Amino acid sequence: MTNRLRAWLLIVLIAVVCGAGVWSAAWYRSRTLSPAALLKRLPGSNALLLYVDFAALRRAGVLDLLAGTKVTQDREYQEFVRKTDFNYKQDLDTAAVAFTPGGKFLLLRGRFDWKSLRSFVNSENGSCSNSLCRMQGSTEDRRISFFPLQANVMALAVSDDDSAAVRMQTSGSLPLAELPDAPVWMSVPSAVLRSGDLPAGTRPFARSMQRAQSVVLSLGVQGNGVAANLDVQCKDSAEAAELVSELRQTTELLRRMIEREHRKANPADLSGVLTAGSFRFDGSKVLGFWPIQRAFLENVLGS
Repeated sequence: MTNRLRAWLLIVLIAVVCGAGVWSAAWYRSRTLSPAALLKRLPGSNALLLYVDFAALRRAGVLDLLAGTKVTQDREYQEFVRKTDFNYKQDLDTAAVAFTPGGKFLLLRGRFDWKSLRSFVNSENGSCSNSLCRMQGSTEDRRISFFPLQANVMALAVSDDDSAAVRMQTSGSLPLAELPDAPVWMSVPSAVLRSGDLPAGTRPFARSMQRAQSVVLSLGVQGNGVAANLDVQCKDSAEAAELVSELRQTTELLRRMIEREHRKANPADLSGVLTAGSFRFDGSKVLGFWPIQRAFLENVLGS
């Protein structure tokens, strides 16, 4: 083999390797990441995980309830929409979020104008280096960082670390063995159940579930409203039966407290939701169900 032929073979080999690399990168950026694949990239240790399928809620007409709320009327939000041409009601499809002691981590799937987003960051005295953008949030410890994980997926973090978003470049372990089949769900760690940062009326329920191995709350569209479903994994059937008994007693106690105050449970607030709960256990699992009326959704979203 002549030196010239060896040189040409080397050039062809380099071209093939480079071409394969470019093709692999293009394939990765164009493929659709599943919800499970997205969740693997979120910090899952001791985190409250939230998943919202905005596309499904949009189809069901639930997002229409947000029209005219404080979120959409907020001046800063309207300015953001104007400068970036991004409106979550029409451009956001899914959101996977981890609330951790070290900050909030979000993976957002939708339609993004990356050029406009970079311009917005620059206009807010932030900066973009390569694909990572950083900007200051509303307080000193709220530093925002984001980058395009894919053309239609944004990795965004709000933390005291202005590069926190890069933690989502790699995959970890999925915190849940099975993902709920619902447009909205959250996985609640025991640390949150033990905290006092919970709405009034929900704390007795949370205390009952502190020993559970996993707690998942999901929301699904049902008729004119939605339904909340509880899925708790206990150590064994005996613990599950005990938890069902506690949840039923808490619900009954709440009903009696409302009656003693000569009031009625209101379907537009938590009193109506929590007193309508029903519970059962199946082996080591506890299943709960709360019907939620449209009036409650309008009240919560409006405030």
